[in-house]
Amino acid sequence: MTAERSVFILLTNTGTLFTRVIQSYTRAPYNHASISFDRELSELYSFGRKHPNNPLDGGFVKEDIKTGTFSKYPNTSCVIYELKVSDREIEKMKRVLQIFIRSKEKFMYNLLGVIGVALKEPVEFSNSYFCSQFVAEVLQRSGIKIWDKLPALVTPDDFRQSERMILIYEGKLSEYHPYSK
Repeated sequence: MTAERSVFILLTNTGTLFTRVIQSYTRAPYNHASISFDRELSELYSFGRKHPNNPLDGGFVKEDIKTGTFSKYPNTSCVIYELKVSDREIEKMKRVLQIFIRSKEKFMYNLLGVIGVALKEPVEFSNSYFCSQFVAEVLQRSGIKIWDKLPALVTPDDFRQSERMILIYEGKLSEYHPYSK
């Protein structure tokens, strides 16, 4: 029997200009997605700003909910979901993630992909992802199929709409305390 484990999907809204532009089109409450292997979100990965003060320099990032971009926007709202997975799926996800970690400098932010989502036309380049495309890609490469669409068409709101996601927190990211319930 395979033990049940979890990964955590963090959806956020920092209120930045880029987020507001995306939100004006999507009408979704959260427009950034990240993946973590622990409830504390200490091991958190996505595609976004490499440097908090430079929205134009994007790519693969290890995020920190207490420092970096999130600390620059203390009123960031969020929702955190738990996704039940097997030990084997965790192993696969971590192997996929190692590819990104080892080659992080090669990866760029897929801004055209964000536009492609709006047009419902996938725009894919090698080594180029946007946040929800990256999270969906990690899940898909690990054998976890949640949607009947390409990762290049997955939005943060698709995670919110999935019945497989178990809501564990909604509110300000700065007020998230993983084990205080």
